[in-house]
Amino acid sequence: MVLNTQPGVLLYNVLQIVTISQIFKTEIDSPMPYSKFGATKKSSDEKPAAKVPTKVAMLIIYVPATIVAFIFQIVLPLLAPASYSPTAAGWMVFAHFLKRDLEVLFVHKYSSESEANAAKMIGFSYAMTAFMICLLTTPGNSSLAGTILFAVGSLGNLYHHHLLAQLRSTAKPGAKKEYKAPRGGLFEYVATPHYFFELIAWLGISIASQQLTSYLNMVSMTCYLCARAYNQNQWNKTKFSEKDWPASRRNLIPFLY
Repeated sequence: MVLNTQPGVLLYNVLQIVTISQIFKTEIDSPMPYSKFGATKKSSDEKPAAKVPTKVAMLIIYVPATIVAFIFQIVLPLLAPASYSPTAAGWMVFAHFLKRDLEVLFVHKYSSESEANAAKMIGFSYAMTAFMICLLTTPGNSSLAGTILFAVGSLGNLYHHHLLAQLRSTAKPGAKKEYKAPRGGLFEYVATPHYFFELIAWLGISIASQQLTSYLNMVSMTCYLCARAYNQNQWNKTKFSEKDWPASRRNLIPFLY
């Protein structure tokens, strides 16, 4: 693992550590207002937050990072090949966010709204993550273990997103929105197997990058998704019967958490 001592990078690392120290509790207490947690309570005298269709919000979240990775991996190597070279970790970052864009467009089914400002904030954060990983990773760095983990994580994440999408595809047109307990894959053991596999993919990126910044991002993502997984599991327990959603079902990691 490489520690980059440039002042700007060190400052970014400090900000990452501060985020890690707070993000789990913050997300538990006040979930980011998107997806099914988009409906946040407002006091009567508080101006309602601007909202957009959740599909638009998710594109706001993922497209900027895709563009950043595309620039680093394709545009800059073409314009300045002596200064910029594609990296394995950079390709993984590009593939990760491009996959998310395509899932938003062609896999997921959305029917709600999300706060626009929250989507912009997360989009900026992901874009910075893509920028720092692509910028700091040394050309020539590669790892078979990192590549395998990224592939397994990405495919597992896609498969469980497909299972979630199938729940919506069976709904009748015009029918009242009804949530169904997800089945199949690791949904039999945890509430959010798609998060579990996403973290495996981020671990693969970190191993391929070998930068402290990438590993801190992995820790930050783990804290964030652990909190969202907890909230999701608690939400499921209030929506579904014990038969459909046993109280013993874990949040994120099978048999452990």
